[in-house]
Amino acid sequence: MRIRCKCEIRECKNFLGVILEDPKAEETGQIYYCLAFPNGIPNEIAYGNNFHTDPYSGDNGIQFEPKEK
Repeated sequence: MRIRCKCEIRECKNFLGVILEDPKAEETGQIYYCLAFPNGIPNEIAYGNNFHTDPYSGDNGIQFEPKEK
């Protein structure tokens, strides 16, 4: 079963998707990626309490932006 990351749930416009069953993934077997983190969203942002509304090391100057509806 795929665990959804908070970026997907919050509908960040920069969210790109998930790589399932990635051997580099830590606990979930999944790596989520986005424009800010093309090599994988840090667990603190994907699953933790960091909503990425402020700059984060390695985010390429891109933070959370809601999708336009």
